[in-house]
Amino acid sequence: MALNDKKIKLYNTLSREKEDFLPMHLEEVRMYTCGPTVYNYPHIGNYRAYIFTDILKRYLKYSDYNVKHVMNITDVDDKTIRDSIAQKKSLKEFTEFYTLEFFKDRESLNIEQADIYTKATNHIEEMVQMIEILLDKGYAYKGDDGSIYFNIKKDPNYGKLSHFKLEDLKNNAQGRLKNDEYEKENAQDFALWKAWDANDGDVFWDTSLGKGRPGWHIECSAMSIKNLGETFDIHTGGVDLIFPHHENEIAQSECATGKKFVKYWLHNEHLMVNGKKMSKSAGNFYTLRDLIEKGINPIAFRYWLYTGHYRTKVNFTLESVKGAQIALERLIKAFMPLMDVTNGIINQEYKKEFIECMDDDLNTPKAIALLWQLIADVSVSDSEKKSTLLDFDKVFGFGLDKVKKLSDEIIPEQVLAIAEERKLARDNKEFRKSDELRAEINSLGYEVKDLPNGFKISKL
Repeated sequence: MALNDKKIKLYNTLSREKEDFLPMHLEEVRMYTCGPTVYNYPHIGNYRAYIFTDILKRYLKYSDYNVKHVMNITDVDDKTIRDSIAQKKSLKEFTEFYTLEFFKDRESLNIEQADIYTKATNHIEEMVQMIEILLDKGYAYKGDDGSIYFNIKKDPNYGKLSHFKLEDLKNNAQGRLKNDEYEKENAQDFALWKAWDANDGDVFWDTSLGKGRPGWHIECSAMSIKNLGETFDIHTGGVDLIFPHHENEIAQSECATGKKFVKYWLHNEHLMVNGKKMSKSAGNFYTLRDLIEKGINPIAFRYWLYTGHYRTKVNFTLESVKGAQIALERLIKAFMPLMDVTNGIINQEYKKEFIECMDDDLNTPKAIALLWQLIADVSVSDSEKKSTLLDFDKVFGFGLDKVKKLSDEIIPEQVLAIAEERKLARDNKEFRKSDELRAEINSLGYEVKDLPNGFKISKL
């Protein structure tokens, strides 16, 4: 199919409706993703955003687009400075550790590598240049604290992404905010450049703007424009970034360049945990490591996310993701016999249906249902079925082409159930029963290691 005949529809947060996807350049889609702030391990809600971006990129490539994908690494902001000082580490040493851990998680989840990863600390010059332009144009000013702020009242289009009016806000946009993150009701002039103070320790740059560091919002504008141009196709992120981060990105970028910043703003919804917002204080905060320690394969988490549309809230429970792991195990068992079958042609009827699902704003729940329909269809030959499943997996990213490795990483339901029973026995101080259940796990070819918050299962 010719690129100009493609019928992909994507929901644009800017217009609040599904739109035909028409990139600026047919030969290349330019896409930017807000990546991790590397002050801790990302939580599973963060990974919903990165997996959403991954399937979007995979489908664009599947649809014969070349994709130039840029993702930032926020390695200087309020939180990275605060926590690096608390751990008595340099900012670079502190953030490098969590950057590498993020890359390990990316591989575990089979998320394709971005073409360019941009670190904020490597782009201070570009940020300073953009702020100077905003000062010259009268959109920014120096506050009495020495910091430089964006005057949101000077931008008549401020609020067009989050769809609110300044006069409706509680504080009526009075005053300034130096914090990187804040609530919608607190919309005020935001910091582009933060003058150094004692809380920053030794983190600062001496520039024409004074001694200080960039605000969070200017970082993404400067890095995306440098690598993708003043206007590009797609910007992705979670709905929590619509305001203030993405709203502020648009304001400062468009006021600096005088051009439209991004054509399509795509946002995934929240991931809830047991019906509540995830937080450490609520005791429902999960990282990918927590799932792995509980015997859950990261690819099962990926599969589970596809069972809900990216624009709907999903409620994570251990039971639901374990159910997804059972489904993934069934998929592997169904595919294993096909491994030795000669590749055939791709079934065009199923491919057409798959494209229809994905063209409709990445309707993964329908696409997953179609996957199982194909597996159960006895009228499709094994060779056709193998090739069609592998074709679909270019988008799903389950790694069926490496099915033996994927199979080895799945902890069987029976082993998980015994491990849960053993944990209950230990909690009840039934240590003899606990030892017997450990031996049963070992007899099935697995071992269990006790951890402060649960257990970890691995193959012997």
